[in-house]
Amino acid sequence: MTGRSAVTVRVPAKVNVQLAVGGARADGFHDLANVFLAVGLYDEVTAVPAEALRVSATGPDVDRVPLDRTNLAARAAELLAARYGLEPRVHLHIAKDIPVAGGMAGGSADAAGALVACDALWGTGASRDELLAICAELGSDVPFSLVGGAALGLGRGELLTPLEVGGSFHWVFAVADGGLATPAVYREFDRLNAGVDVPEPVASEALRAALRAGDAVALAGALSNDLQAAALSLRPSLAATLDAGVAAGALAALVSGSGPTTAFLAKDADSAAVVAAALMASGTCRAARVAAGPVSGATVV
Repeated sequence: MTGRSAVTVRVPAKVNVQLAVGGARADGFHDLANVFLAVGLYDEVTAVPAEALRVSATGPDVDRVPLDRTNLAARAAELLAARYGLEPRVHLHIAKDIPVAGGMAGGSADAAGALVACDALWGTGASRDELLAICAELGSDVPFSLVGGAALGLGRGELLTPLEVGGSFHWVFAVADGGLATPAVYREFDRLNAGVDVPEPVASEALRAALRAGDAVALAGALSNDLQAAALSLRPSLAATLDAGVAAGALAALVSGSGPTTAFLAKDADSAAVVAAALMASGTCRAARVAAGPVSGATVV
């Protein structure tokens, strides 16, 4: 132990500006070309010494956040402790602001936050590569939650290459009622593509160029999500949300990851505020959140 009484880590949400999905592999996973952008909606994970591992949470929709050892944050603490021969005697408190089960990697963010917080609290001194290895064991999106910024994720999404970004991009995220389970969306993707020769996923060069240039208009033309049809199949009402955001002036709209949160790229901060207000007035979403990216990954505050 370091003697610290508490460590708090702030960790961002993500939007997939490209999510190219290959066919199902023998292990049930799918190869991806997944371009992540970290955006300024944050959860905060606080680690405090305790007699035993415990998880608590506050914020919107926390009734849908597991507080037992199935929570990815708890699993992160257990894996780090096991690697260093420690008992995971820690209370993890998660202050939620990232939509729950919304396709923005909130659970993965909490896992990365817990990992960094416990590393600092326990003084394990784990290297970046060690932390990333644990992240990859926890889930496909967890490594990016640790790193932040912008990155191309290959494999299941866990093999990261940082990407250059030439400016800040402004987004609106429309939060839907309820959640969509990522495994269910992938199953629907497989059902919709049954008998189809699904091509190998490839990162878009046009999209990478738009990120480098900081060109929102060019990025809007290159956004894509191969899971969008599956998410819309499971939740047809999302189509009305997408239409409302475009009608309000968004440059482009797409389902964020596996959904059901929908993402709208705006020209600038003022345009984002207009789109958010119109989405709320449309009655097609429960909340509309404005955020910009890229931002840093998991950071001790």
